[in-house]
Amino acid sequence: MPRYKILIEYDGTPFNGWQRQAQGSSVQGALEDALMKFCGEAAGVRGAGRTDAGVHAFGQVAHFDLEKTWDPFRIREALNFHLKPAPVVVVACEAAEPTFDARHSATARHYRYRILSRRAPPALERNRVWWVPVSLDADAMAAAANELIGKHDFTTFRAAQCQAKSPLRTLDRLDVMRWGEEIVVEASARSFLHNQVRSMVGSLKLVGEGKWHRRDLAAALAAKDRAACGAVAPAAGLYLVRVDYGAAPAIADEVADDDD
Repeated sequence: MPRYKILIEYDGTPFNGWQRQAQGSSVQGALEDALMKFCGEAAGVRGAGRTDAGVHAFGQVAHFDLEKTWDPFRIREALNFHLKPAPVVVVACEAAEPTFDARHSATARHYRYRILSRRAPPALERNRVWWVPVSLDADAMAAAANELIGKHDFTTFRAAQCQAKSPLRTLDRLDVMRWGEEIVVEASARSFLHNQVRSMVGSLKLVGEGKWHRRDLAAALAAKDRAACGAVAPAAGLYLVRVDYGAAPAIADEVADDDD
């Protein structure tokens, strides 16, 4: 069976997340329904990351198998036609090797979190940023973020319902930058625990407000206790920006699995 790889962009606001569920709409469900309308096949679409309700994506990757060989250009055009009016777009489609797996072949995932730090609420960016109506110290947040870089037990920053076998993860990047009125947090790792990025951002926000200091973030990590985490940042500000595929060493406690 020919396998296809697609690059997807979506606004997560109206969806209950990536994964198809018994009730409520999902990005996966929208894509599978579009495939059925296009070629009449009940093809399963497997994504690189199971984004939560309200989380957006610029660079989600997925794969699926079809009985018939199709031109990738035609697949992309047909899917985009049948996806309307859902806020989901297939940016690219290509034939993939039979061994390619959007989830398990991934070697790195990159997320961006956007915080609008100003007194006035957003108009155009509603449901696309976390509005924090106070000034945040981006430099303090950036310095504190260094405490989380590297391989750690991230139990503190892991959702209670996380199904990952191990809380150990290696965080390769956690940058905090100010872009005008926005504070942007960019995180990169081979994989993330459920709610890990949003949990880290929620705690960094406390640092930005001056309620926590760098040592408090380090203590929260060391506690290995969910109760030590700050309030989890809302889903609206989170974006799956890119998924990388390529040579990377296998790490036993860090499967290429993502559940943020």
